[in-house]
Amino acid sequence: MTTDLSTLLTVTASGPATGRPVLVLHGGGGPATVAPIAEHFARTAPTLLPTHPGWNGTPRPENLARVTDLAGAYLRLLRERRLSDVLVVGSSLGGWIGAELAAADPDGLISGLVLMNSVGIEVDGEPVRDFFSLDARGLAEYAYHDSERFYADPASLPAERLALVQGNMAALRVFSGGPAMSDPTLRARLAAVTVPTLVLWGESDRITTPAYGKEYAASFPVARFEVVAEAGHLPHLERPERTFALLDDFAERTGRG
Repeated sequence: MTTDLSTLLTVTASGPATGRPVLVLHGGGGPATVAPIAEHFARTAPTLLPTHPGWNGTPRPENLARVTDLAGAYLRLLRERRLSDVLVVGSSLGGWIGAELAAADPDGLISGLVLMNSVGIEVDGEPVRDFFSLDARGLAEYAYHDSERFYADPASLPAERLALVQGNMAALRVFSGGPAMSDPTLRARLAAVTVPTLVLWGESDRITTPAYGKEYAASFPVARFEVVAEAGHLPHLERPERTFALLDDFAERTGRG
């Protein structure tokens, strides 16, 4: 029996009714972390920003427990909405989902893939930082170029906000499989992905290092690797002008229209 996507996914749609569709996929921090990306594209393109099941208090069915499950659900979303020539932009865990989407897209609905400081593959000598072992201070120091600007003392957060963060972390642990945050089979499968790909990385990221990102790009037959200086795991938050310039250039080069 096929699950009704309307009960499975929470999706915010914005932007004009016509144009090249953009699917923006968030990481462990939730949709707020990529909202600026969605807002940027929504100025000129129909843009979808899902909240992954389990984040922000949304329900997570038991049959959704792996990144491949999420990728399958989003591929169904594209089919049911009759979308094609889709640009997929994924941040961190969202990049892993995007990579799985591109690897499981037999109909060629996706025409461009952007991975931003993504997790998902295994790289010898460059393990993904154990995200779950870090406290708030450690997370800020490993994830951002300017840690003081983005550090939030948990003691200063309202109870509702703290509960939301804890719920998002629990969902992240389920889908990522814990500290490894990778699928040992993914890298080999990316060798068959021919969709144009941009792998974009914050130079100061110590969750997933630029060396890890360079290997991620090398996993695809053809991929462009770009580094954003003075930025960490979320380059669009620390260096939006440079990041959006790279995104816009890639979008312009890869559309089929």
